[in-house]
Amino acid sequence: MYKRAEYQIITSRLKEPRKFIQVVMGPRQVGKSTVVKQVLQDLEAPYQLFSADNVPAGNTAWVSNCWAAVRSLKESKGLESMILVIDEIQKISNWSEVVKKEWDDDTFYDRNIKVLLLGSSRVLLEKGLSESLGGRFEEIRMTHWSYSEMRECFGFSLDQYLFYGGYPGAAELVSDSDRWEQYIQSAIIDATINKDILMNTPISKPALLRQTFELGASYSGELLSLTKMLGSLQDAGNTVTLAGYINLLNESGLLCGLQKYSIDTARRRASIPKFQVYNNALKMVYNPHTFEQAIMDRKEWGRIFESGIGAWIVSQAFVHRFEVFYWRERANEVDFVLRKKGTVVTIEVKSNAEKNANGLTVFREKFKPKTAFIVGDGGISAEDFLTMDIKNLFKDAIL
Repeated sequence: MYKRAEYQIITSRLKEPRKFIQVVMGPRQVGKSTVVKQVLQDLEAPYQLFSADNVPAGNTAWVSNCWAAVRSLKESKGLESMILVIDEIQKISNWSEVVKKEWDDDTFYDRNIKVLLLGSSRVLLEKGLSESLGGRFEEIRMTHWSYSEMRECFGFSLDQYLFYGGYPGAAELVSDSDRWEQYIQSAIIDATINKDILMNTPISKPALLRQTFELGASYSGELLSLTKMLGSLQDAGNTVTLAGYINLLNESGLLCGLQKYSIDTARRRASIPKFQVYNNALKMVYNPHTFEQAIMDRKEWGRIFESGIGAWIVSQAFVHRFEVFYWRERANEVDFVLRKKGTVVTIEVKSNAEKNANGLTVFREKFKPKTAFIVGDGGISAEDFLTMDIKNLFKDAIL
């Protein structure tokens, strides 16, 4: 079975002496549970795995019961250590307080129980971690599958990856567009919105949340003002409501609204958002073109190409903790501006020679980024860019 890079990270952490709770987080259907099961099977260390998927949210005693079961098993078998794994932990109300209590109890009594928590709702996980578990945990961030992974595991071509995105569960369904779309809708979009957002966050207009996602995903790779969005949505609220919904969609790994790059923070926040899905499948499920039709339509493929490159960039930003913006000034624009600890990298995406890249020159003169380059026609090939280690962009300049 294919093993993602996180397999080695989780294995290494669980082999270390007990020190931190390990928290594996990321969007739905990217293989978090699968890779953890692979690690547990290969480690040959005693463990117990529990899932909160069907546990009532208010049953906070359930977490303590899991802990008690592991302690009892460890003691009865005279084991030196055990691993406790809880999947979808964020579904339990007040989970972080219970985890803190049980972890601290093990620490006080020198019980060697290593803990691994998994969750698909980033917002709920990070809220609980910051509120109760400061200094007690480490994050292992997982994101959507890369082009390299989809090519190696499923034989995807570059064009297939840009069109169908990086969901492993949908890979074998691409020959049947109806089945593929149904999987993306039910297993990812519906599950994320209904289970990860609506069940855990007070939303006054659930229908508006879904419409916001559908419209934003359709416009992935493009600028669309919140005011214009309001005119296209039924039962619309106000721009503050939309901005809040976009933030929730971002924290759930579905859709983000990139801000305009500016030294002035206030100007960034007031800018028109550039919508970007985290996986291009989320855009294409609302696109009327088939794969064959899209390839033949040069203009349409240009939009798909830019959104696909952007999806990989924002997914990598989640894992490697860098910021992503766009930049635009009059007729000049840059598709993506990446920033980490003061280091700025600018990327222009060109699917064909018709699109000019003057914005890159203007941005370079104005802001002096460390690195500025084109992906696509006249620059680094999309295949090379999607297979590079993006962390290196913040270390060695590419001229």
